Amino acid sequence: MKNDPVVAIVGVTGAVGAEFIATMDRRNVRVGRLKALASARSAGKTLSFRGQTITIEELNERSFEGVDIALFSAGSGISKKFAPIAVRSGAVVVDNSSAFRMDPNVPLVIPEINANRIRDHKGIIANPNCAAITALVPLWPIHQTNRIKRVIIATYQAASGAGAAAMDELVQSTRASLNGQVYTPQVMPHPYAFNLFSHNTTIDPETGYNDEETKVIKETRKIFEDDRIAIGVTCVRVPVLRAHCEAITFECEKPISEHDVRRILATAPGVRIVDDREKNYFPMPVDASGQDDVLVGRIRKDLSDPSGHSIAMFVAADQLLKGAALNAVQIAELLPERAMA
Repeated sequence: MKNDPVVAIVGVTGAVGAEFIATMDRRNVRVGRLKALASARSAGKTLSFRGQTITIEELNERSFEGVDIALFSAGSGISKKFAPIAVRSGAVVVDNSSAFRMDPNVPLVIPEINANRIRDHKGIIANPNCAAITALVPLWPIHQTNRIKRVIIATYQAASGAGAAAMDELVQSTRASLNGQVYTPQVMPHPYAFNLFSHNTTIDPETGYNDEETKVIKETRKIFEDDRIAIGVTCVRVPVLRAHCEAITFECEKPISEHDVRRILATAPGVRIVDDREKNYFPMPVDASGQDDVLVGRIRKDLSDPSGHSIAMFVAADQLLKGAALNAVQIAELLPERAMA
């Protein structure tokens, strides 16, 4: 890997694409040259990166010539078609879609958990689901200390997870509702303003679980490399712009206390404890938005488990950052280091 790699961003005009650029700039990621790739309708437009004007190019089969790292966030279909082309051209792909996550030959990486898996890549590294990342960053250090046997998660997922168009629909529908106007949903399946609904992915008619819930279950087991973990999850879309929240209850093999959890998480990478009972101040989307860390609070004993093996807590994280762009950029930052390991 070059010291100043050529970096391509696929889906640069989307919400995550914009965060790729902002995150690389903020973290001073080494970039020799940036290629901005999008659909034909965006080709010819420009954007700014480190004082330079970058012209957006139409994504095609020749886009990856000379590219070292390609960050993808343009949907599974685009990834399935173009990621192999990028790899054949010599690039390492960090893909934000679900296209390759469960491929046994593709590492599924959260750097705070399994950065060592980066070296196993064969050209593609998968970025996990945003709801999975939000839960697993704080659960992992606990799991290392006292294995987690079972976890129940209820998510409160922001519009950003469905892209820039969904974020705009939330703003527009809220404005219309406040003005007493009727707004017909264009992106979401249900009215979004002052409403919440089951995550807008396909429901499996046999299990009753939607695709988002299934992703969280399967990806947790792959990342933790533990197929024995029992996982129950309910994913819900809420009228928040860009930060996911989750209520998590987990059961460990050995007894665990609130003090144990706070002690473990106090020094855990990517975690910040926000847990003020006196002021009733805990993780909130308004505080998580724009932050790199996963905020963790409401840490308390699960009173339904008299054995003392279970803890309940509440977490919040910026879906566009740690849930997407930041995690991918962290992987890209480690590529030269891991390539030489």
